[in-house]
Amino acid sequence: MLFGVVNDADVANLLWLREQLGDQLVDAAVINTGPQAYRRKDGIAVIPAGLLGP
Repeated sequence: MLFGVVNDADVANLLWLREQLGDQLVDAAVINTGPQAYRRKDGIAVIPAGLLGP
């Protein structure tokens, strides 16, 4: 993973988990060192670690 960039390989296991659990999975996220939070087109949230606390 490049600085702040989350690619398809980084979320492959989360997508697999979503397939396995279906509606039981409420949300899925990747915590990274990037500068901003966003949601990928596949629905996976990308959250910078710096936003999680002091």
